Amino acid sequence: MKAKAMILAAGRGERMRPLTDTTPKPLLVVQGRPLMQWPMQALVAGGVRQLVINTAWLGDQIASHFGHRHRAATVAYSHEGLDFGGALETAGGIVRALPLLGDVFWVVAGDVFAPTFRFTPSAVERFAAGEQLAHLWLVPNPPHNPGGDFGISPEGLALSDAPVKYTFSTIGLYRAALFASPYCEIPPGNPGGIKAPLAPLLRAAMADGRVGAELYEGAWTDVGTPGRLAELNAKKRPA
Repeated sequence: MKAKAMILAAGRGERMRPLTDTTPKPLLVVQGRPLMQWPMQALVAGGVRQLVINTAWLGDQIASHFGHRHRAATVAYSHEGLDFGGALETAGGIVRALPLLGDVFWVVAGDVFAPTFRFTPSAVERFAAGEQLAHLWLVPNPPHNPGGDFGISPEGLALSDAPVKYTFSTIGLYRAALFASPYCEIPPGNPGGIKAPLAPLLRAAMADGRVGAELYEGAWTDVGTPGRLAELNAKKRPA
């Protein structure tokens, strides 16, 4: 099946100021390309042909830069800033964009750098054939998140509480059903612009055994500070 994908690009990037005072964080350049272009290109390479981007802070710059086509994919936008005056947080933003996404879709933050991650059709097919509501890729804990976020059971289920936890990479596959009752009470399409985080939905679904997880040990950076951005740009550009 052909899954669509959502790239999260609505955040203010407070920790990246003053760089983000005039440029949205997903457009900051990492090794020769806008940061969010790295996952966009990887998604298209993996067969995704429809991308959805949510925007808020300086969102007009993102829409102007990418337009409505990126390589072999079309690009649609969910302009939270224009519609509601600001970002709706992750779950609120996904529910708002859900009419553009379909039943099974990828989500990745536009401010993470994972140049070797592959968004494979086989991962989509396995997920679509199962009954999980989400499948998350976790990474070894970076220095800024030593306690991690979620664990992984021997059966490959994501655990809210575990003796060993890893950091959520922001990369995941989702079903639209996660964003409906009983896990989410935001009305379809989020017409009221309700702000809501993603973690409570995931933890509730984990309690029901409905979230899978696996460990990704390739290159990954949450580009959350000017220092991390500078470190990446000092390294050799990946092939």
